[in-house]
Amino acid sequence: MKPNMSMARVRAIARKEFRDYRRNRFVVFTMAVAPVVFVTWALISILAIAAAEPSSALDTSVGLTMLFLLLVPATVPATISAYSVVGEREQGTLEPVLTTPVTNGEFLVGKALAALVPTLAISYAIFGLVLACVELFAHPAVSSAVFRAPLLLALALFTPLIAGWSILVGIAVSARSRDVRVAQQIATLASFPAVGVTALMSFGVIPQSLAVALGLAAGLLLIDSLGWRVVSAMFDRERLVTRS
Repeated sequence: MKPNMSMARVRAIARKEFRDYRRNRFVVFTMAVAPVVFVTWALISILAIAAAEPSSALDTSVGLTMLFLLLVPATVPATISAYSVVGEREQGTLEPVLTTPVTNGEFLVGKALAALVPTLAISYAIFGLVLACVELFAHPAVSSAVFRAPLLLALALFTPLIAGWSILVGIAVSARSRDVRVAQQIATLASFPAVGVTALMSFGVIPQSLAVALGLAAGLLLIDSLGWRVVSAMFDRERLVTRS
């Protein structure tokens, strides 16, 4: 973050976003209902596993559960961030905001934080719920398959990194779009490649180890860093104000 960036203005942008979320039914629906659907699928998938299943089938079922959980940080922030710029335009508030002393960096960081904070809160709460249910209700063999260091580390590390990618994609699409629904659909689809990499690890296609989890996390971090540079470079205030 640049030294001359004002955190007061960043917080003001984020607070404005939170107020806008409460007025947008689709955003509220996405944050409230979509995670419930994913956590339900995850619990049904993991609690229905029989301990007598072969180890390969057990790993596949556990991998499917992990995939359901990682869909939350992939889809929720994509939908939210896709609203960030085009939503302002539809409300008629984009031009007044961009003509204030708020810098491009402050604007983007505020928008990104407003999508990241609720996503992480929802995602980690869901992870805790699922892991608690597995510990309490699943067969010990299933619980042992879930509580493996590589998978738990992948969930902990990949969640903010996948969310970061989805947010960057959402903001980029939102800045170029003129329709909120189209922007949200495109951003959601574009967020899935990051989940694909983690799915390969969850299903055992990529070896499950701490070293692999850390390596993939470092790769996602690099991609997010490059994506931030691209989004920052393509953010053109004059074009957004003039709608050219």
